[in-house]
Amino acid sequence: MTSTDAPAPAAPGGRRAVFVDRDGTLNPDLHYLSDAARVEVFRGVGEGVRLLREHGYLVICVTNQSGVERGFYTDADVVAIHERIERLLAPSGAAIDRFYYCPHAPETHCRCRKPGTELFERAARDFGIEFAASAIVGDRSLDVEAGERLGLLTALVPPPGHEAEAAAELRERQSVPDFVAPSFRAAALHILHRG
Repeated sequence: MTSTDAPAPAAPGGRRAVFVDRDGTLNPDLHYLSDAARVEVFRGVGEGVRLLREHGYLVICVTNQSGVERGFYTDADVVAIHERIERLLAPSGAAIDRFYYCPHAPETHCRCRKPGTELFERAARDFGIEFAASAIVGDRSLDVEAGERLGLLTALVPPPGHEAEAAAELRERQSVPDFVAPSFRAAALHILHRG
């Protein structure tokens, strides 16, 4: 995506959504994870997702999964991991409305890899989402940058123990989230407080 490309706007008066990253945000980032049995979700994620949905937000996961193109795992592995996340969220009464993922490596220069916005635009078309009323929660500057391009409220939740690394990446890429939260649940509560 070039700087002159504008994202396709969602229809005014559309639905609200919270876009969420996967690895490092919903679950620990185990780097090129292919085994769904190893997936766990962070404490408080289930409650945060449930609260968002109870207050009328769609929860849409958008994730970069370059391991598919690199040959580290398959599309079927990605689907199995998403099914595992759904099973782990279910006891909290929570669910992800849909998962979207980019299978490409960075050198492919696709529009669907964050901070590209193609997957967000696809979700907006699929669900009638209004970006101005929506938010994104992620652990990397790529999430913040994608949110900035779309006019989303941007929340950064650094993984435990990686706060300094996340801050340095933001400085390097000159990204500034609207707020930083200590946990996914705290980010969800902040979004709900905004209304």
